[in-house]
Amino acid sequence: MTTAERDAGGRTAVSLGMPQPPAPDYPAEVRERLAADAQEIIGRYPDSRSALLPMLHLVQSEEGHVTRTGMQFCAELLDLTAAEVTAVATFYTMYRRKPSGDYQVGVCTNTLCAVMGGDAIFDELKEHLGVGNQETTEDGKVTLEHIECNAACDFAPVVMVNWEFFDNQTPESAKRLVDDLRAGAEVHPTRGAKLCTFKETARILAGFPDERPGAVAESGGAGPASLIGLRMAKGEEPAARVVSQRSEPHPDNPPPDALEDQPPAGHPSSHDAPQQTSASDPAHPPTASADEPTEEEGA
Repeated sequence: MTTAERDAGGRTAVSLGMPQPPAPDYPAEVRERLAADAQEIIGRYPDSRSALLPMLHLVQSEEGHVTRTGMQFCAELLDLTAAEVTAVATFYTMYRRKPSGDYQVGVCTNTLCAVMGGDAIFDELKEHLGVGNQETTEDGKVTLEHIECNAACDFAPVVMVNWEFFDNQTPESAKRLVDDLRAGAEVHPTRGAKLCTFKETARILAGFPDERPGAVAESGGAGPASLIGLRMAKGEEPAARVVSQRSEPHPDNPPPDALEDQPPAGHPSSHDAPQQTSASDPAHPPTASADEPTEEEGA
């Protein structure tokens, strides 16, 4: 362990400091219980080191974050070094390195969610909760953070709580959400079963079943906006068009009936019909520019 300090002359001095003592072990009853769960996880894989990701979720379910004790436990059971386990635990953001709340509230601030209101939601939640990024409320209920894309752009802006989706959020709806979480109200995501705590979520991510009555049946799937393409592929007509049809031909293009490859009327992509100027259309090869001689002229 090293620390860098500046001396009176402004020069940087490096102090080696004291190494950390070995991580304490779990209490005997906790280690016995976790070891039984760990053996079940390890048995799923032909190579024991492949069990590291779910093992880290398992130890996270015990204390709410991945501790040095948890990493040492994983290293011992998987015959890995502490450095190998630490490298993985610090690479993935789903593994917490410090105590956090019962509910991890993540606001997507990636491009689409940001421009649709994600930045405003995040700013208002910081003020409303009185915490900054990756900080936890005083009651230990909510940890707030901004997160990267969670593949729900068709429902932007998106907020996630313990990795469950809350779609099409606004600053007001997001504030109601965190207030309900802190008040202990039963909260249901947009798609999926009612929320459980972060520790319970971590155990599910370790590969153990959600034993709450009805939780599996309530498990979420793709929302309507995500299924539009599939329905169109099956021949189902969408209720409304996002892009309007081209009503009048462009002066530089022929009327639609002059194009052999024109999609049938009403086809969802008829607004993108082939154009005369398409270089990839054999029926309409590109013409030479005014500055380029034709073959006859070149001859």
